[in-house]
Amino acid sequence: MAMLVVFLYHCSMFFNSFDWHIKNKSINHTYIEVFSLLVGNWIMPIFFVVSGIATYYALNRRNPKSFLKERLLRLGLPLLLGIFLLSPPQVYIERITNHQFIGSLLEFFPHYFDGLYLEIGGNGNFAFFGHHLWYLLMLLIFSVITLPFFLKTKRMAAGKEFNILHYLFIPIPLSIAALTVNNFVNLASWGMIFYLLLYIFGFYFFARESLRGFVRKIGFLAGALSILTTASYISWVFFYGFPIKISIGWALFMMIRVLLVWNMIFFILYLYLGDKYLNVSNRTLKYSSEASMPFYVLHQPIIILLGFFIYKLEWTVPVKLIFLISAAFLIIMGFYELIIRRVNILRALFGLKANQSGGGPIVPNTTGTYDRNEISKK
Repeated sequence: MAMLVVFLYHCSMFFNSFDWHIKNKSINHTYIEVFSLLVGNWIMPIFFVVSGIATYYALNRRNPKSFLKERLLRLGLPLLLGIFLLSPPQVYIERITNHQFIGSLLEFFPHYFDGLYLEIGGNGNFAFFGHHLWYLLMLLIFSVITLPFFLKTKRMAAGKEFNILHYLFIPIPLSIAALTVNNFVNLASWGMIFYLLLYIFGFYFFARESLRGFVRKIGFLAGALSILTTASYISWVFFYGFPIKISIGWALFMMIRVLLVWNMIFFILYLYLGDKYLNVSNRTLKYSSEASMPFYVLHQPIIILLGFFIYKLEWTVPVKLIFLISAAFLIIMGFYELIIRRVNILRALFGLKANQSGGGPIVPNTTGTYDRNEISKK
């Protein structure tokens, strides 16, 4: 579900007024821009918190060597695919639509290695972070640098009960990161240190079993605070714009954003861990869970490519929006279902485990789980 939000967010970037690789001829300053603002602050922080939780459970099942090997394969291979195959067309489209290059993709490709791509509209072309795959690069780096500390202090993650003091005081280092070092390696609204802290908090605090009970108590309040801070943030942007210079107003704006992210994390966990709506398991969820990594790797290049073919057309924004979402989704899922999930070398390149059955895709049984005996028979 979070991956689908990212997909819709990048579709919205084609139409809103914020900097992106390619923009529609007509910009929408209303419902599309509101949606972009609505989800842009918290969607990537959610990924890093969940990644921290996943790291805790992964280290309970694997030794350090096995953990690093899996991370290098399942994050590193898709990242390399993105850097050397999926990013060049994206940079090319950005350059020709902004009149920074004239010629074909084949003519551009040698120039892809001219300088480092550091920002939209810049001069460097080599997207060493894989464009939208920067999350994989950050997660790979975080996994390596935090592993020694996680191994020595893993018991702390299952420590004392998560309580109101954690809820109130953990945002303090997040606020310090946002107010002091957030502009250092700024990625998708936040800085590298901000994401690192969320990853660490995911490991030490959000993996605790006691979190479920606390989330049930605090979830409604977190939801109310999420709505309040989101409304404040969007209103600020629409009436005053984004603060640029460091000032008291800028600091207040950043604090609102931090509180928005922090409370949204708890509200989403409330919906899941609180057994409200999302604590389910079925065949559709298992299928889409595996598809999420290939979907993530492919979604932005497909959106940009489709955007390139329609950005000058005289269609209305709603028609283009429906076309972009529908066509991109069908193309991505078509690639995944018909090709990627059926070919082991492609599964590896897109961050999936090899299909060991030798007889086509493994299908969940009637209980929604994978029967190892049936796999062995195949």
